Amino acid sequence: MFNNINNVIRTHLRGKALALSCVALLGCALVPKAAADEWDKKTVVTISAPVEIPGKVLPSGTYVFKLMDSVSDRNIVQIFDQDEKRLYATILAIPNYRLQPTGKTVIHFEERPAGTPEAIKEWFYPGDVSGEELVYPRTRAVELAKETSQNTLSTPNQLTRNITAQANRQ
Repeated sequence: MFNNINNVIRTHLRGKALALSCVALLGCALVPKAAADEWDKKTVVTISAPVEIPGKVLPSGTYVFKLMDSVSDRNIVQIFDQDEKRLYATILAIPNYRLQPTGKTVIHFEERPAGTPEAIKEWFYPGDVSGEELVYPRTRAVELAKETSQNTLSTPNQLTRNITAQANRQ
């Protein structure tokens, strides 16, 4: 009699274990996959004309934008070549927000005087309402303010050099 009860209990527990396993597998299948791109916001961008970024002008081509893996600040943007072997810039940014996210990368440009390249102002990762607004070194920001009669976000020149130095050590 005890053997029959033990067999019934074992069968019942096996059935529950199987059911729990199925539920767990189904749960894992429905969870969205985490990707490194979501953490560092890796975005591949192709530009057809030169554009200004803080510190330089990028010629037309394909670039990779990513947030720097920094414990101190999540608002540092790095721009690499297409293969991510050459770092073109490490740029301090501030958070910027939009009301509606889109399913694609959005880059806003700032107008510049005639004959000069447009400048990348903001970068939004697909699906995010928060993005990064690029900040210029103070010297260049003052020049831009005079040329465009508009305010330009700036940071002390030394801070820009420190961020670049930190990125080069990593």
